[in-house]
Amino acid sequence: MADTAGTNILIGTRKGAFVLSSDANRKKWSLSEPTYLGHIIYHFVSNGTTCLMAAKTGHLGPTVFRSADHGATWTEAASPPAFPVQTDGEKGKAVDLVFWLTPGHESEKNVWYAGTSPAGLFRSEDDGVTWHGVSGFNDNPSYSEWAGIGPTPGGQFLHSIIVDPTDKNKMILGISVGGVFESNDQGKSWTPLNQGCAAEFLPDPEADFGHDPHCIVMHPSKPDRLYQQNHCGIYRLDRPSTRWVRIGDNMPREVGDIGFPIVLHPRKPETAWVFPMDGTTVWPRTSPDGKPCLYVTENGGDSWSRQDSGLPSEKAYFTVKRQAMTADADDPCGLYFGTSQGEVWGSTDEGATWNCLVRYLPEIFSLSVAGPKK
Repeated sequence: MADTAGTNILIGTRKGAFVLSSDANRKKWSLSEPTYLGHIIYHFVSNGTTCLMAAKTGHLGPTVFRSADHGATWTEAASPPAFPVQTDGEKGKAVDLVFWLTPGHESEKNVWYAGTSPAGLFRSEDDGVTWHGVSGFNDNPSYSEWAGIGPTPGGQFLHSIIVDPTDKNKMILGISVGGVFESNDQGKSWTPLNQGCAAEFLPDPEADFGHDPHCIVMHPSKPDRLYQQNHCGIYRLDRPSTRWVRIGDNMPREVGDIGFPIVLHPRKPETAWVFPMDGTTVWPRTSPDGKPCLYVTENGGDSWSRQDSGLPSEKAYFTVKRQAMTADADDPCGLYFGTSQGEVWGSTDEGATWNCLVRYLPEIFSLSVAGPKK
């Protein structure tokens, strides 16, 4: 990974990983050579000390790659996430891909969590070298109900693993076609957290589980505030309430409130961005009307404003996946998104204007800003 005084954006793509680095002013950008070219990189994350990649390779299958020297060298995890082998002759679950990576609580320096497909939650206590299943979720008596409904067209993923910054015991996660679940005992037990979310594809719209969250985020300075981009809208939850409110109803009707990513301002819990996509008819999963844009709220979703200055004004039929939009912590904060067409777009004025930073990459699955080196 580049060692600059600027911003380093970690990019995971369908055919390898890249790092996009800026100068101190975020004016000039340079792209690294690829790492693991040809391998699928679903998530590429740094905690400031260690970098991890959630990967699927042609010869190793689903795995995790790790670097302890800021990307200079890489090794495969000694024991990647895997479900236990069945010994009684029954056919058990097998990890098809590792999809999501999250550092543990600040007080647990070497802890990471991983989400897989089929839905599984895994924990590493040695900085990503070895992984073991979180039994409280993977072996939960309700697992077959929570995660057994069946995959979405892209597969069933456990994603959006959130550790409450004020309490290592409190966790949130999402399952595509499963729902949002919370734990207050570091994963030993879980309960659904889906009240208020629409489920237009279910017979019971008030079902406790079976929902399809796309992305869930928690603001670090206000952990009682959660936002969610769902298959059926944009939502906000303010604890101690357990019922989500559809703030996407305040989006323009012609645009709708369907999409995959949602990103928060690093210092303003009331400010969030979404990237709408066409979720009508057969779900084209493209920018509505071929006119890509972001929408920002500065009041917790009570109102939204369009941001598209510098973006293509027509005939741009790309979209942005759930892990492929992020923000840095500068002032003003920078926003970045990667497209299904292999472009990275950036804004250094909080979305007011946009520039294409790099083109011609493979399909982009994830963007994350590397934390400061520790």
